Amino acid sequence: MNVKSAVLGGGLTGITLARLLHEQGDDVTVLEQGERIGGLCRSRTQKGFTFDAGGSHIIFSRDEEVLSFMLSALGENADRRKRNTKILYKGRYVKYPFENGLYQLPDEDRFFCINEFVKNLIAVEKGEVPPPANFAEWITYTFGRGIAACYMLPYNEKIWNYPADRMSHHWVEGRIPRPPVEDIIRSAIGIETEGYVHQAVFSYPVTGGIEALVRAIAEPVLPAVRTGFRVASVREEDGGFVVSDGRETVRADRLVSTIPLQNLLPCLTDVPAGVQAACDALRYNSLCSVFIGLAADVPDISWLYVPDPETGLFNRISFPSNYSTEVAPPGHSSILAEITYNEGDAVSRMTDDAVIEHTVGSLIAAGIVPSLDAVVYTGIAREKFAYVVYDTEYQKNIAIVREFCRERGIDLVGRFSQFEYLNMDGCIRSAIDFVRANE
Repeated sequence: MNVKSAVLGGGLTGITLARLLHEQGDDVTVLEQGERIGGLCRSRTQKGFTFDAGGSHIIFSRDEEVLSFMLSALGENADRRKRNTKILYKGRYVKYPFENGLYQLPDEDRFFCINEFVKNLIAVEKGEVPPPANFAEWITYTFGRGIAACYMLPYNEKIWNYPADRMSHHWVEGRIPRPPVEDIIRSAIGIETEGYVHQAVFSYPVTGGIEALVRAIAEPVLPAVRTGFRVASVREEDGGFVVSDGRETVRADRLVSTIPLQNLLPCLTDVPAGVQAACDALRYNSLCSVFIGLAADVPDISWLYVPDPETGLFNRISFPSNYSTEVAPPGHSSILAEITYNEGDAVSRMTDDAVIEHTVGSLIAAGIVPSLDAVVYTGIAREKFAYVVYDTEYQKNIAIVREFCRERGIDLVGRFSQFEYLNMDGCIRSAIDFVRANE
């Protein structure tokens, strides 16, 4: 097979790239190792319940062009919902983000948070606090010691499964906004404030889970998608690339990779030891998603953050049946619990049954699942590559790997190829920007 562009990976980024290139008249093929497209945006339906296998996804964005692209692709298969997000804190449902829900805290915790926020604000303005050197210091520098200790540090160390003082903070500006002091004070005395207003309303496919979005984007280019093609080798030849899975060969003038760097580099020859070491040092989390179908109601909550490790291994719980009425059978509801882990740790060594048992038991203890009798379905999915973790060596290591790929003429687009913590809208934006830059 000879094509102009070969795209490695059939996740959201790869499929979006293929569609955009196709619309430009490009002869493109997508090479996907799995039997289905979707990547982290795959969904599964069993016994009438639909769950997203790569963790809970919703459709929203500050980027109007990307949001329009997603909603236009979905067409009538899109539902809109008002966000109702909470934090499970000492048995209470506290408004999210945490700094907007201070009035719901126990009195001593509320005082601790507001007092430390004001003290820290004054100290920062006086220049008495040095600039933060890592993520943990950035949290305290931004929110004060109270909010940091009560929520921000325990939650972030739970989701990243990595010490916050060994993480870089270069990535947080814009992703974790600095709260206005007025909002902090209003929140502390019980005046309603709203954070993350761009998420106030979100959309979700009526049927098919989040994979319905990828399939809608893919529709014009489905004939160009090759599933079951696990890339084994990539070599340069006659100014282009030869890609093989060991059985078949694809020749392309241009190669765009959207697959994890950890999967790409082993396919290349003559990778310098320093480049391989830099790639090996890039940190990421794996994700375990636990699916629970209930013959009972769930709270009227979109998703719930769980910072306390004693509550359970999960850091976030979502309620898909609150996103669409079609993802659970009539009279039923659903819960998706997310647990991050790394190879070799305790969660990675647990069996699927043990993870499910722990999750259901913990949710019953927390009062979110009424009883074991209400559980009519359970399932589980594991994703090796889920979250990019920005450790303090990240910027040095990623620069080495990117420069090597640039020298080889391989373009990198998307979450685990650029090795950036991109949400769905960020993945689509990266595809749009790449295509425009190469028109």
